[in-house]
Amino acid sequence: MKIVRLFNASAMALALVALGAAVPVLAAPATAATKAAPVPAYNLDADVNLALKTFDVPGIAIAIVKDGKVVATRGYGVRKLGEPAPVDGKTLFEVASNSKGFTAAALAMLVDEGKLKWDDPVTMHLPGFQMYDSYVTGVMTIRDLLTHRSGLGLGAGDLLWWPSTAFSTDEIIARLRHVKPATSFRNSYAYDNLLYIVAGKIIAEKDGKTWGQAIHDRILAPLGMNGTKTSVAEMLATDNHSAPHSLIDGKAAVVKPMPVPNADGAVGIDTNAEDLARWMITLMNQGKGADGKQLISARQVEELWSQQTPMRIREPKPALAATKPNFAAYGLGFSLRDYKGRKIAMHGGALQGFYSTVLMVPEEKLGIAILTNAENSPAMAALYWRILDQYLKVPASDWIKLYADQQAATRQEELERQAKATTARAAQSQPSLPLAAYDGEYEDAWYGVATIGEENGKRIMRFTRTPDLTGELEHFQHDTFIVRWKERNFNADAYVTFSLNPDASIDRMKMAPISTETDFSYDFQDLEFKPKAKK
Repeated sequence: MKIVRLFNASAMALALVALGAAVPVLAAPATAATKAAPVPAYNLDADVNLALKTFDVPGIAIAIVKDGKVVATRGYGVRKLGEPAPVDGKTLFEVASNSKGFTAAALAMLVDEGKLKWDDPVTMHLPGFQMYDSYVTGVMTIRDLLTHRSGLGLGAGDLLWWPSTAFSTDEIIARLRHVKPATSFRNSYAYDNLLYIVAGKIIAEKDGKTWGQAIHDRILAPLGMNGTKTSVAEMLATDNHSAPHSLIDGKAAVVKPMPVPNADGAVGIDTNAEDLARWMITLMNQGKGADGKQLISARQVEELWSQQTPMRIREPKPALAATKPNFAAYGLGFSLRDYKGRKIAMHGGALQGFYSTVLMVPEEKLGIAILTNAENSPAMAALYWRILDQYLKVPASDWIKLYADQQAATRQEELERQAKATTARAAQSQPSLPLAAYDGEYEDAWYGVATIGEENGKRIMRFTRTPDLTGELEHFQHDTFIVRWKERNFNADAYVTFSLNPDASIDRMKMAPISTETDFSYDFQDLEFKPKAKK
């Protein structure tokens, strides 16, 4: 699950929550992959519509399954701000890292077929694979690709594919050898995406087709997930898809899609509530589809949901104390934890303008999928805890208000932190060199080249393989500047700091995100740019 940034809740919505005011319900009939079970007694529609208003989310789709039957596959709100088309159970959303479960399942099927083993060395199936450390290269297994214990730092190397880049999948895999580890191998948990791209490549090699086609043939077609696509381009070609929305100047706005075809395996699935209902039912039916066909063996489903890498349990804010688990771990393509005495297998997904959650309680045969066309994790969390409380028959908390209050407090803390940093800077300081002296090409071992130059009287930084990472440099203090990206929805403005040699030539350039809310996949801090030698 990605670390995600938060929307501000609107004052009006918060007032409605505080007053307990009635919220209009958007009626939406359930559609079913199998015979529908009774709709739960509480008012799901009211909860979701309140969340839409409170968290400034344009549209949400929800799938709930229980005991092998579909309870609801519903849509709320709109696909795109400014247009009336409603979200329904067939509306497609990008689900980003929820694709990892599909990649893990496809590998499990290859294990079932005897074409590989979880503990085979990666190099047995991808001879050109290479990590920074030669020892790690030799001992890394297929299992290690999926369990976030490689020694790479959080999101390390993600700038090779995020935002949309010109690198091919093979180039990304080849550049892994230049990404330095943050810890020793198998030492601790740190979420990564690059190794899932490697896993996707192995699936493609084994099946002799693209990752997307392999996933379609192995999973989507057999389960009747006929609406699901494996690329943004395919999704955009349909009539019923959601537009991405991000926060710009404090308000939700439509933004352009972010296709990342070079990251198949880590991301890539675009799906809807109806199809995710089929997916969850199959997993909780020990890998058996609605037609009775065994898609994945029960043994391998158990393996996907077995603890592989322990995860640190962080203390939640007091108001959210009930969400603290007793155990937390990563399995194979799924995060694992407990809630109210039940084991949960879940995952989150985040790409520009879309956030999603898929959550299953195997003991209860309960599945919940929440798809949004906005970048707001509290909206999803408030809803899935609310639904879980209902089905687990525990006293319900007012999760929408609790998360809205926490979101507002977190946003205020971040604004105060940034203001303090700005106030504390040496505002009267000057750069050590004339501005033109900072111009040129800078090269990082794994990313490649970024440039700085004058354009229309401004200093512009460009990441040469990432067209959207283009922004204006402004002086902050001493030899530190701030780059403000032209794409204002990124929320990823960064410090750019130059270090000088004794002769006043530039030795290196380092970067760091300004905001703690910046998505970790903007891993600027892992870059170490050196001036590129002039030919």
